[in-house]
Amino acid sequence: PGQRKTYFDFIIRYVISLSNQVQSPPQEVAMIKRLPMCGPATVTAVFLSVLFWLPVQGLAAQNEDEEQQFETIVWPDLIPEDVLEILMNPPAYISETEDGSIEDQIDSNIKNAIATASDDPYQQALISTEVRPEMNGLMIRLPGFVVPLEFNEDQVITQFFLVPYFGACLHMPPPPPNQIVLVDAPRGLTVEELSTPLWISGKLSTQVTENDMAMSTYSLQMMDYERY
Repeated sequence: PGQRKTYFDFIIRYVISLSNQVQSPPQEVAMIKRLPMCGPATVTAVFLSVLFWLPVQGLAAQNEDEEQQFETIVWPDLIPEDVLEILMNPPAYISETEDGSIEDQIDSNIKNAIATASDDPYQQALISTEVRPEMNGLMIRLPGFVVPLEFNEDQVITQFFLVPYFGACLHMPPPPPNQIVLVDAPRGLTVEELSTPLWISGKLSTQVTENDMAMSTYSLQMMDYERY
């Protein structure tokens, strides 16, 4: 339990430090980079840390002068309440797996396959395509990280996945499809570092999109963006 708590704290502090552009202590960064990114306990720690962190940090960072045409939302707002309840209460086999153990690295895929085959609610929630229909058509403002998909001739990003934590779909497994937003940015988007979080504003739609990298169940036509 102590090791799991320490690891969970590292994840939270590392994600927050990336978003705030504050350097984590070198020993903590080194530990994070050595940890396996495929185990169920790892995915749970990262994903839940984002669910706990973004609602607080996102609302605290909201600009008082923000234009009223966009409604500021946070990532849990995109998840149906029953699915969110499952994700916030992971089964015992997740907490019983020691992060970084051989079991976590080798057996995770087998466990996931067995759990999925038996319709395990938690595993189903991790790949849920369920959306909140009432979000369709809303003008929203959402913070997140950019995963580039398409570029124009000037190598400016014109389409990307917006995800709740840095490294998703790249160095870590993707979050649930209802926690990925496909963003079309015809006017282009430039970002110095992919570890830089942004506020993305535009019209949200409930639409399933799948490519070799991930599946998303929301899309957004970007109208504006700014640094978080």
